Amino acid sequence: MRFIRYKTGHDAPRYGWIYEEKVGPIDGSIFDEYRRLEATLPLSAVTLLAPVVPSKIICVGRNFADHAREQGLDVPEIPLLFLKPPSAVIGPGAAIEIPPQSQLVEHEAELAIVIGREGRWIGMDKASDYILGYTAANDVTARDLQRRDGQWTRGKGFDTFCPLGPWIDTELDPADALISCRVDGKIRQMASTRDMVFTVQQLVAFISSIMRLLPGDVILTGTPAGIGPLEPGNNVEVTIEGIGSLTNPVIESLTVS
Repeated sequence: MRFIRYKTGHDAPRYGWIYEEKVGPIDGSIFDEYRRLEATLPLSAVTLLAPVVPSKIICVGRNFADHAREQGLDVPEIPLLFLKPPSAVIGPGAAIEIPPQSQLVEHEAELAIVIGREGRWIGMDKASDYILGYTAANDVTARDLQRRDGQWTRGKGFDTFCPLGPWIDTELDPADALISCRVDGKIRQMASTRDMVFTVQQLVAFISSIMRLLPGDVILTGTPAGIGPLEPGNNVEVTIEGIGSLTNPVIESLTVS
């Protein structure tokens, strides 16, 4: 099943589901009890939003060995974690803003896990029971600030630096899904989730041994090699095989005159 978060006209955002390119509303919570209403609205008639509003976004650094090598860094022996603020989240079609503080903003295509229910100390064998589904993500990074600061909050935390979407797919097998990124139609990144250093199950187990995972929380599982710069006027597309494509334009920060 594919869950979306959407709006029509001036109506408040709500959750829905997709059936044959049509949208049906969800009555209730996708994280608890819900009822699917009839899918009658064409998908093209709605505005897709980020498919989830997370309480926290937990990210995994250097989870592809080739990405670690391209930066001249070692592969971590345990998952390397950092956080992005929820205020960084945008949805499909929303603009990634290049902040004036940075001269090098880069894309990072990633598979994102969406947590379905609360959990702590989750075993690897039970991890899938706590996952609602998966979506595509772009861990946009001000690389120069990340390197300058030595810690990653500023470089990873700007508004618009966490595009998510286009929907949550509940049936994806994350063991071998192709991740790709194109900028203005040209391929930049391409690899399979089978190349991840730590699997989805290992990540959920490890993270939940540190912090309680809540419904709607998002885990970004790491990016493959091929990261590259984004500039105003670009169009960046992250595609996850079995999910679909997340596309965002790139503009200068709206606060800059």
